[in-house]
Amino acid sequence: MNERSPELITPSAFEPLADDARSPQRKRHPVRWTLLGVGVVFALIMLFLFLARSVQIIVVAEAEAEIDVGGLFLPFGERVLILPGEYPVAIAAPGYHPQEVELVVGDAASQTLEVTLRPLPGRIDIGSTPAGARVFVDGEELGLTPLTDLAIEAGPHSLRLEAPRYLPLEQPLDVTGRQVQQQLALALEPAWADVTVSSEPAGADIIVDGEVLGQTPATVELMQGERELQLSLAGFANDIQMLDAAAGQPQTLDLVTLVPAAGLVALTSRPAGANVTLNGEFQGQTPLTLEVEPQRSHRITLSRPGYRRNSTTVELAAGERIEREIGLVAQLGEVVFRISPDDALLRVAGKPRARGSQTLSLPAFEQSVEISLEGYATVKRRITPRPGLTQVVEVALQTELEARMARITPEVTTAVGQQLLLFTPEDHPQGQFTMGASRREPGRRANEVLHPVQLTRMFYLQTTEVTNAQFRQFQADHKSGQIEGRSLNREQQPAVNISWQQAAQFCNWLSRREGLPPFYRENQGIVTGYNPSSTGYRLPSEAEWAWAARVDGERLLKFPWGEAFPPPEPLENYADSSSAFITGRVLSGYADGHVVSAQVASYGANHNGLYDMGGNVAEWVHDVYTIPSANGGLQVDPLGPQSGDNFVVRGASWSLSKIAELRLSFRDYGQAGRDDVGFRIARYAE
Repeated sequence: MNERSPELITPSAFEPLADDARSPQRKRHPVRWTLLGVGVVFALIMLFLFLARSVQIIVVAEAEAEIDVGGLFLPFGERVLILPGEYPVAIAAPGYHPQEVELVVGDAASQTLEVTLRPLPGRIDIGSTPAGARVFVDGEELGLTPLTDLAIEAGPHSLRLEAPRYLPLEQPLDVTGRQVQQQLALALEPAWADVTVSSEPAGADIIVDGEVLGQTPATVELMQGERELQLSLAGFANDIQMLDAAAGQPQTLDLVTLVPAAGLVALTSRPAGANVTLNGEFQGQTPLTLEVEPQRSHRITLSRPGYRRNSTTVELAAGERIEREIGLVAQLGEVVFRISPDDALLRVAGKPRARGSQTLSLPAFEQSVEISLEGYATVKRRITPRPGLTQVVEVALQTELEARMARITPEVTTAVGQQLLLFTPEDHPQGQFTMGASRREPGRRANEVLHPVQLTRMFYLQTTEVTNAQFRQFQADHKSGQIEGRSLNREQQPAVNISWQQAAQFCNWLSRREGLPPFYRENQGIVTGYNPSSTGYRLPSEAEWAWAARVDGERLLKFPWGEAFPPPEPLENYADSSSAFITGRVLSGYADGHVVSAQVASYGANHNGLYDMGGNVAEWVHDVYTIPSANGGLQVDPLGPQSGDNFVVRGASWSLSKIAELRLSFRDYGQAGRDDVGFRIARYAE
């Protein structure tokens, strides 16, 4: 290997390039950008197609509709592609009301919106024969025919035409709508029948339902239905017949032969009210118009009690009318009136005559007589004077109080045989008394609060309790029952197991039976109140019961027998030793002979003539149960509230024996029936 000398590297001079020697500029590519834009659009379209939903909009109409969707969509045949959301849609078609709806596009791939367009009204022309008929569409009157260019909504309707003297026409009307013109020409059927009428003699007025339509012979139009046809001709009796005319069905009536008209006698008398006979047959009383056969003599007779008979003869021509006024001659009878006081006024037939005693000659027929004087009860009588016979009438007037007391009987017997006694507390020294009992009285209960009471109205009270026999006349199937084989149901035992409502309804039934105004108000068989002014039968008020049981002269009884307990001898039916196996409690040493209730009036009456007030069965009274106020004022004729839930029971019974229960101030209450509770009835005297 040859060794070479190393070459030296020498630097060369640096020379910058010239400007035209720089790198060439990058070229632009427009096609590339176009392709990029198309790609983006394609991507958006693909995204829209991916997200859009297919919606078919169906328009129900007989014309082609224009649909305007307010939003971005792509038509796709009969469908549109549109993104989910809500869009307004406007739809219009010729002959229809334009409509705007809301299109709600959901997530379903395929959706449908159906819209039914409402057609515009139709244009209707309606004519009729005859013209002038009233037109009704669906019951609404639109006017008189002919009617043109009526705007009526499309669809089925009811059409009715009415015209005087024609049958109404009713038919369906189908309106096309969409401004389509329709024309109707309708003919109404006549509502009359042609009726031919003739008479002998001719020339009679033809009167139908009071309207003159012509003269016989003639053919007249009678409206359909039952008609009154009358033929009227002077001098002849009217011929009247009823016809049943059928529309469109002519009739020819048989010849009508008119008969001569009767004569008329307009008859009056002084005084009026006379009986009239024609040829011996009674016709009525004056004033009276008689029809008499013409060209014949007739005998007319007038008669009236207290007057002479009057007879006359008449003969009239056909259709002739006369007036006769006949003055009747009175027959008199003498009546002697003996009246006291001397200044009492006598009226006869309502007319004042004189004061005091007098003798009068009066017509011999029944007369109304009235004698009156201020401060006295008026007396009314009816007398019939007799010719040739003197009558004497004696009247002594009573004061109002005397007359009032005379009208009120001391006893009343009802239609079912109950006896009631009259009581006048106002005349009694203890018309005002105290009800209840002192707190110191042994056996006293909290509801027996002392309170003052005054009785002013006269009242009747039944002497006994109402029996089973009496109550069954009101309610035939009533049964009082039995206890441990001991009957409560015998005829003369007191009726028990009766509610307060039943007792009150018995009172109303008895009032109606005797023609008295019912005391109790009833609504659908339930007693709801009372009428305090009624004199119908009722239950005694608690105050009346207490007064009748306790007030004995100046005394106020504690027990029916007096003040001491126990009773000295059997005088009422209580729970005695024989009742122990039923009641479980007895009045020691007492034997009244009855295990359960006894027949009414089995023991003596009390000081007021009333039986069993203190025993046998306890009794419903009228009052609603309340506890009196200790600080209350005087109560006058109290009856208590109009209604309530419970009612007062007063008196002891066969099942009671304790000192508290046998006191006459003992108070119990209830509403349902019990086997030891009955009732007695009462009523106001006036």
